Amino acid sequence: MNLIVSSIGQGLLWALLGLGLYLTFRILDFADMTVEGTFPLGAASAVAAITHGINPFLATLIAIGAGMLAGLITGLLYTKGKIPSLLAGILTMTAAYSVNLRIMGKSNVSLLGQKTLFSGEFMRSLPQYFDSVFLGIVTIAIITVILVFFLSTDYGQAFIATGDNPVMAKSFGIHTDTMVIIGLMVSNGIVGLCGALIAQNNGYADINMGIGTIVIALASIIIGEVSFGELTLNQRLVAVTLGSIIYRIILLAVLQLGFSANDLNLISSVVLAICMMLPQLEERIHLKKPILKGVRPHE
Repeated sequence: MNLIVSSIGQGLLWALLGLGLYLTFRILDFADMTVEGTFPLGAASAVAAITHGINPFLATLIAIGAGMLAGLITGLLYTKGKIPSLLAGILTMTAAYSVNLRIMGKSNVSLLGQKTLFSGEFMRSLPQYFDSVFLGIVTIAIITVILVFFLSTDYGQAFIATGDNPVMAKSFGIHTDTMVIIGLMVSNGIVGLCGALIAQNNGYADINMGIGTIVIALASIIIGEVSFGELTLNQRLVAVTLGSIIYRIILLAVLQLGFSANDLNLISSVVLAICMMLPQLEERIHLKKPILKGVRPHE
């Protein structure tokens, strides 16, 4: 039971990564590789701030700001520098590696003996692993409500239109470059928040903790979409969170079968590949479904 609760808690915390990427990957139609640098940047910023005596809540806000700054750089490289989206993200991600080393001073920094968002009196009073579930639910609820409100505004609709059809959006007077930059800043700010919370939950920040994070985020998005089918935009935001929890439970089940934790990235890739192929397989099965004798296809 504790393992399941832990998986749910981890799924809720990691769901922030999926929500952040969803804004760029699905709504803005922007292949943003920045997240693999933003995630450890958020972790490094929060951990470094906490170890220097800064309040954990303020340290988490600093991590969000660092993530937004990374998104701003990618946005400027793409819109003003005319660098392709994929390359712009890779450039920022690569630069973030050195920045993270500068922030932490070394490749790994521990939070042993430091106060974090998980070490408060109330959090310690909760049953084992329920601290991550509680904080995950609260954080996800706040971020989801903010995103739902934002996307329902005129500004949010302009953001959606930019991703849907930038040429048409421009014809309506929408500043698409501004929309892209803001979208990347918000997305990477959420990713930075995720990095900060995961680092505080794990008790450390590591320079390599961003490797494979884009696969984890995509898995949350794809599993949520495949599992729940046709949904409204607001429902899809919730589905991403549920997809993240399902993904963590799948990993738990696979590990219980005897696989090593070192195989997690391989397992993540396989799970993502299977989920992405499911709609095609389902379509083929329906197309090849045998017709019952005496029954016409349209009946």
